[in-house]
Amino acid sequence: MKIWVKWLVLGVLSLAFGIFVLANPVAASIAVTTLAGIMFILAGAFQVFGGFGEDGIFAKILGIALGILMLFLGLSLTLHPLEGMISLATLVTILFAASGITRLISAFQMQKTSFFWPMLISGAFSVILAGYIVANFFEIAPSLLGLLLGIELLLNGMGLIILALFLRTNKNLINN
Repeated sequence: MKIWVKWLVLGVLSLAFGIFVLANPVAASIAVTTLAGIMFILAGAFQVFGGFGEDGIFAKILGIALGILMLFLGLSLTLHPLEGMISLATLVTILFAASGITRLISAFQMQKTSFFWPMLISGAFSVILAGYIVANFFEIAPSLLGLLLGIELLLNGMGLIILALFLRTNKNLINN
């Protein structure tokens, strides 16, 4: 199978999964929360194991304590996915606001360049989005993670399809 066909298949699958996720974003949010919990449990277990191998008592205690904290966080997310979903939605909202504010500050540092307006608009959209989520938090929070995952899968799928079409038309760039 040619390489561009593999990218095309991955792109179509990503689009299909994106549509599937957007059809039920609340269930997808619960799945994302549960998966995040499982990842924290695995990371915490590795951190505790790695903490025992650290040199020095302070590094050992800190490593093990961090691992135990990650284990508790993972258990909390997996055992209480609805509460975890709200916590992760809050974190995402804070990250939107923080990144938007950072881009606004950066925009004013770029005031005399051609990058000012794109950076300003990008930052403003993030801050407005964070404000919209905060204003409607209890209506949006249950589906926020699923919506973001679905949108990302759609955009990823479009990007992969474009890459596949590019590779097909520019065969001289690759040998497949």
